Amino acid sequence: MIEELFDLAAIIAALGGGAFGAAIGPLPAFVFTGFMVIAGEAAVLAGGDGAITDQVAFGPVFSPAVSFGGGVAATAYAARMGYMDGFQTDYHQAKNIVQALGTRPDVLAVGAAFGLLGWWLQIVSETLALPYDPIAMGVVLSAIFHRLVLGYSVIGTIRGRNVLDMSPFERGERRSATDGGDIVRPDTDAGGSAAQPGRFAVEPWLPHQYRWGHVATIGAFAGILGGWIAIATGSPFLAFGISAASLLFLNLGIEKVPVTHHITLPAGTAALAVMASGDAVVAGLGESGALLVAIVFGVVCALFGELFQRVFYAHGDTHVDPPAAAIVFGTLLVALLYFAGIFPDAAWVPTL
Repeated sequence: MIEELFDLAAIIAALGGGAFGAAIGPLPAFVFTGFMVIAGEAAVLAGGDGAITDQVAFGPVFSPAVSFGGGVAATAYAARMGYMDGFQTDYHQAKNIVQALGTRPDVLAVGAAFGLLGWWLQIVSETLALPYDPIAMGVVLSAIFHRLVLGYSVIGTIRGRNVLDMSPFERGERRSATDGGDIVRPDTDAGGSAAQPGRFAVEPWLPHQYRWGHVATIGAFAGILGGWIAIATGSPFLAFGISAASLLFLNLGIEKVPVTHHITLPAGTAALAVMASGDAVVAGLGESGALLVAIVFGVVCALFGELFQRVFYAHGDTHVDPPAAAIVFGTLLVALLYFAGIFPDAAWVPTL
């Protein structure tokens, strides 16, 4: 493990990947990862090797733990420094992951540093063969670290009845200036700048995707997509790439585009796991049975992502990624079911 952590070529690549995520913005960088996964898995299906997926999409440049994680940390830093005050948003500026940060050397340096941290976190999990998605865990831990390092609260201040309460957002409640709620927007009528109503009191990760019933529904149907694509191609990652690439439309400002990569990846993984033969309780299922398992995993992971966002995102000031947390949970669940003898296989999830 020590050798991999200090592989000079990988270190240089991770620094570049983190800076790239900062320069073009975290979400655009993740969309690029999605395109690379699609290209890589298409190459495998055409008879090529997995180099594009393994070394590019999930390697030390475009791995979400590197480029996305580095970009998220750089966004938190830029907001702390006041570099993002001119952008309009109803949320804290540190959550503005669609925004490119440009070429400020200090911002790129923060992105590079956290890109390297994310790569090291990924390598540690991979080397120890810990039973979950190492990239997703790198994204989650990197976000917790950037909150601690940059002086943000890990959870934030609870302003509803409890940590899960989204009703202040539904009522349109906003924070006062003394509560960290100032948003300064250009006032074209007055010809100057004026303080307008501040941040929402509670900031759900996706305003169009936080109600439990809605989340469960998209979880079920996206689970079908993830399961079917995995069954049809043998790849648990292709549907993830498609889901990630679809966020280009969200980044372009098209409203209500759902986020589904944390649904399609665990669903496809679980579908492939239960189709394997063996003596497990659930083994050798056909396509229909595997799709039912994919639906269950889709719903469970979608709901876990929503639970995570209500605890770690909605009350805090920076982006901590609910989909990454849901992927960690879903892949860990696949491994645990394999260890318990319920699933015959864990697909690609490490089990050592």
